[in-house]
Amino acid sequence: MAEEPWDKTVQEVAKEKLHTSTDLVERLRYMCLLKGCSGIKGLASAFRIMDLDGNRRLAFKEFQEGILKFGVDMETDEVKQLFSVFDRDGNGKIDFNEFLVSLRPPMTAIRIAAVDEVFNKLDKTGDGVITIEDLRRVYNLKSLLSTHGTHLTEDEIFQRFLDSFDTPNDKDGRITREEFLNYYSGVSASIDDDSYFVLKMKGVWKL
Repeated sequence: MAEEPWDKTVQEVAKEKLHTSTDLVERLRYMCLLKGCSGIKGLASAFRIMDLDGNRRLAFKEFQEGILKFGVDMETDEVKQLFSVFDRDGNGKIDFNEFLVSLRPPMTAIRIAAVDEVFNKLDKTGDGVITIEDLRRVYNLKSLLSTHGTHLTEDEIFQRFLDSFDTPNDKDGRITREEFLNYYSGVSASIDDDSYFVLKMKGVWKL
């Protein structure tokens, strides 16, 4: 159950690619991944806070404030250009879901299938969300105690696992399929070969 230390590798790759990338969407993607595998989820959380009316469509001001709140280093002109890329119909609004799909590092069907297989294994209730209750049904606590130490309670062990997929300021103790995919799209960005990605997923999750 212990998660591989992906973040360091993802951050190193993002830093390297950020130096050579000139595409604004790619640059924003790598700036997010500099914060680790949960970087894109963190930006999504910032946008949710800015989306005051909850319609999942962002005006430029909301978009700009979300970028600034998340700590992305972009000039105002760059933010305007980036917004115009996603404002496809020119109505001054961008669709939140389409934006996240475009920002997420591309993944092949093989990789998405591997991520889905893991998520389905963990989501024992089949409600589309991984919670502590799901984890209790999948993992034997005795084996976890030998790894994490007996001073932790069962809930603390499982919460540590859930926290590894959460952003520091947006921990809700739940992992949706979208959040799980967003996380592993960051991991995927640091691995060139499909077969190796699938092998790592199967190894980590004992599929």
